[in-house]
Parts: sequence; C-alpha cells; structure tokens
Amino acid sequence: MSLTLVTGGSGFLGSHLVERLRAEGHEVIAPRRAEYDLERPDEAARLFADTRPEVVYHLAALAGGIGANQAQPGRFWYANLLMGAYVLEQSRLSGVRKLVMLGTICEYPKHTPVPFHEDALWDGYPEETNAPYGIAKKAHLVGGQAYREQYGLDVVHLLPVNLYGPRDNFDLQTSHVIPALIRKLTAGDRVVTLWGDGSPTREFLYVEDAAEGIALAGAAYDDPEPVNLGSGQEISIRDLAELIAELTGFDGELVWDTAQPNGQPRRRLDVTRARERFGFVSRTTLREGLERTLAWYREQSEAAATR
Repeated sequence: MSLTLVTGGSGFLGSHLVERLRAEGHEVIAPRRAEYDLERPDEAARLFADTRPEVVYHLAALAGGIGANQAQPGRFWYANLLMGAYVLEQSRLSGVRKLVMLGTICEYPKHTPVPFHEDALWDGYPEETNAPYGIAKKAHLVGGQAYREQYGLDVVHLLPVNLYGPRDNFDLQTSHVIPALIRKLTAGDRVVTLWGDGSPTREFLYVEDAAEGIALAGAAYDDPEPVNLGSGQEISIRDLAELIAELTGFDGELVWDTAQPNGQPRRRLDVTRARERFGFVSRTTLREGLERTLAWYREQSEAAATR
C-alpha cells in the first residue's frame, strides 16, 4: 500500500480522514504544523523529502467564521494561498501520483443560483466577508488544472460545504456557526445574541460523511473539474438556531443583532457530480449529526470540568 500524506491531518476534518484511510489499510502520515510550517517553501520541501508520499490530501488551512475572516482578511488570503501553492509544487517535484486539494464553498460567487453547480464558479465575485479566503482557494483550483495540463499531475479539487461534528472548533472567536451555537446555547445564559437576522440559508455536511467523500474521490476520481461535497439540503440560520435550542434544552431568548452581517444569502450545492463520478452520497441527517456533535461536546466539557 502506498504512503499517503494528509496535511492538516491533526485538525478537525483531517483527523477523521486519517482514521478512515487507516481503517481502509493505507499507511498514513499526518505531521503537525510544529513539525513542518507549510507557509515556508523550505519547510514544505523538507516535508516531501522526509516522507516521499505517493498520494497527498491537502487539508491544511487557516479557516474560521465571518468574524475571523473580517478580522484577518490578509492573513486568510496569504496563509491559504501559500500553503496550497507549495504543496502543489512539491507534489510535482516529488512525483506524487495523486493530489487531492480541499477547496471551499466560499469560492462561489455571492449570488450563485441555487443549487450551486460547479460550472457557476466563475460567474461573479465571492461574498465579501470571506472573499480573500475563497479566492486563495480558487487559485489552487487554477493551479491544479494548470499542473495537470503542463506536467500531467493528477490533481483533483473538492468543494466541501460547511462541515460540523465531533472535534470541531468551539472557540467563539474563530468557530463556524454550529459549534458557536452549541457553545452559546449550553453556557447557561438566559439571553443569547446571534449575528444577522437569521434569514440566510446554509447547507451542512457531517464530518464523517465528508471524510468518506474525500476518500472516495482520492480512490476513484481523476478529472480536472471541481466537485461539490455536500448533503444537498439547506436550512435557515434561524431554523438551525431553534433546532439546536431544542436539542440543548435551551428555553431562553434568542436575539438577532441585525447590525452584524448575514454573509452569503443562500448556500445549497448541486451534489450530482459527486454521486455520478465517484458514488458519494451523504448519509447522516442534520438532526442525527447535531445530536452526535452535542453529545461529544458535552463529554469534553464534563471531562474538562473534572480535571
């Protein structure tokens, strides 16, 4: 079995992907940032020289919610752009057989027709609050297609929708909407203030389903066209908050701060290509996934409280 490198393999999504690949019998290496800083070209080169992988999954990224993107737009652009570029170049120089690059739904234009189809990626500018992040990731798509054309490197580009699940980031300063809601609604406050007016819709994909889709693409997809990974279902932020309130037992008041941004108005993916090209279909319902995520969070909170 070939050696597989997963950048970002100790992170939220990466840890689930590493577990899945190892369960399938792959020899996987998942170094931490402290070992190899992929924002530096010499460190990226050292990683590939030390590991000599045949297959690479590039998941390492600087990511966060609207607030984090607004606070550090330059950092989000710079870090993500460089990490992807260096991994792409080192994959070429090292003779990697397959490179799977993780993009983002933030690559899509702000007003993409719903459901988002991969052919609409270039039909406009991304939503402003996370455009630097999305554009950096979109550059990886262009680079991968260029390297495929010039060097014959088998690069595929996946576009996962908003992920959630056990091991997610629950830091209120940098987390995405589901972990932020779970943390806020279990904190014991009687009044919880949420950003925007609750009208935007989002699609969510349970992290274990995402890991399955990525592994399937790595095994069976070899084309240059980007591919959406999602559940194909959308829910408004207001309905999501009310669902999480129900699951957590929160019976206080939800207040919507309309002075804060909503973000992109709607997000739902056309997931046909993933189903037809490599057989991926999301299997975990939102309620089921939220229940598992909440259970994990409560276990971690209880364990931390007893330490």
